[in-house]
Amino acid sequence: MVSYKDLGLVNSRELFKKAINGGYAIPAFNFNNMEQMQAIIQACVETKSPVILQVSSGARKYANQTILRYMAQGGVEYAKELGCNIPIVLHLDHGDSFELCKSCIEYGFSSVMIDGSSKPYDENVELTRKVVEYAHKYDVTVEGELGVLAGVEDDVKAESHTYTRPEEVEDFVKKTGVDSLAISIGTSHGAYKFKPGQKPEIRLDILHEIEQRIPGFPIVLHGSSSVPQDIVAEINHYGGHLKDSIGIPEDQLREAAKSAVCKINIDSDGRLAMTAAIRKVFVEHPEEFDPRKYLGPAREKLKELYIHKINNVLGSNDKM
Repeated sequence: MVSYKDLGLVNSRELFKKAINGGYAIPAFNFNNMEQMQAIIQACVETKSPVILQVSSGARKYANQTILRYMAQGGVEYAKELGCNIPIVLHLDHGDSFELCKSCIEYGFSSVMIDGSSKPYDENVELTRKVVEYAHKYDVTVEGELGVLAGVEDDVKAESHTYTRPEEVEDFVKKTGVDSLAISIGTSHGAYKFKPGQKPEIRLDILHEIEQRIPGFPIVLHGSSSVPQDIVAEINHYGGHLKDSIGIPEDQLREAAKSAVCKINIDSDGRLAMTAAIRKVFVEHPEEFDPRKYLGPAREKLKELYIHKINNVLGSNDKM
């Protein structure tokens, strides 16, 4: 058993309280490798933003659970080296079983998500409650989910979208004891969220009704990448084929961040930024084979993207 506190990490409880009171959202950035970790820490140190480092079950399989733990600890020390001891959470994204959540807690995660949203309501409540009871023994915070987001991201797949029912949230929070709640109000996973001609729109009316039912309770938005069209165009210019990739408008996310939404997940935008930079190097310098020569520019582009998100979308700059 490894305590996250020994790794220099924090849980999300106090960060969420400050975010709700301050009208901003904490960035939740997914990482799988060193370059992504470096970009996240660099961006958050430069903007003085707290951050939630997210690990999906797919990332855990890809990078190895032990390596990820030491990478998170390294991120804490790296931030100090860069001159700013920002608050850092290590969070399991879309945990699908009690066993996975338990394992992550034992490996030093400070926060876990148990996603029982695809199950019948009562089963979701029971599974979430079980994870909460275990996690709270070790002061680890837990995120639950109500409603289903469409789209594909790592091991998370859903063909249809089901909005969160506001009339269920109060009962769910009371019965499970969760620390935060992911809701479904129009966001979706992956880069292919909407088709040309569709109008992407977050259901702020559902969000506001949920806020009224559980005032001051931390709300989470998943699938919140905006799929910047300039990056999509750059990928396609350098040989990619991303057709009809449209995401959530950033102004809508900024509006949501002013409410009880205190955590916004962004993954696909980062993947797109890195891919654009790597493709550019390969096309302009086909002779290049040194990974540092293409992963370095990818890291820099990712950092720039995250600084933009922190400053202009989430509003978490200078909030450490």
